[in-house]
Amino acid sequence: MGAVAPHSSATKTPPWQRKSTLILLAILAALAVFGTTTQTWIHVAIAPGEVAQTDLDIPGSKAAVAVSALALVALAGALATTIAGKVARIVASCIVLLGAVGIIAVALRVLANPAAAAMSEVGAATGIIGQNSDATTTIFPVLAALAAAVLALTALAVLWFGRAWTVRTKYDAATTASGANAGEPVDEIDRWDQLSRGEDPTV
Repeated sequence: MGAVAPHSSATKTPPWQRKSTLILLAILAALAVFGTTTQTWIHVAIAPGEVAQTDLDIPGSKAAVAVSALALVALAGALATTIAGKVARIVASCIVLLGAVGIIAVALRVLANPAAAAMSEVGAATGIIGQNSDATTTIFPVLAALAAAVLALTALAVLWFGRAWTVRTKYDAATTASGANAGEPVDEIDRWDQLSRGEDPTV
């Protein structure tokens, strides 16, 4: 009788290892990266001359098109891990990790050479290819890189801690309901999965 309580506390999953926590963090990080692309990444002061327009603000969606695409891919991968089995979860987490690394690489490239990143937009705005300009970056490429770093660390955490996550299917629903997996707390995502299968998570 006295052995039940220690076993329950020992098997309780810490919050930072839980599926709901890590997946929610990955989703928020991917959304944060995508959100930065709607803001100005590069401010360009075009050299005065015959061109009437002397200032140009370039959003991340145009200064770094790949970042928007990679953020959406990472978001899709994070969402896929909520219903994926063990093998599919590994694949989805690797996709999220690769997307995060790609975002960091693109953001660093913009930070290292904003003039090159702005060249096509400056040419489109002025009608002159190779127009001299003074390009400076804003804080948003840095924020995108930081959010992508969080995304990458979260993907690694999913790969590591996800090995212990229980994959619930209709074949083990009865076992789960009987309390065989009582050591692992049922989180919000698990409840949603059970409802989608027509099960009652409150039983």
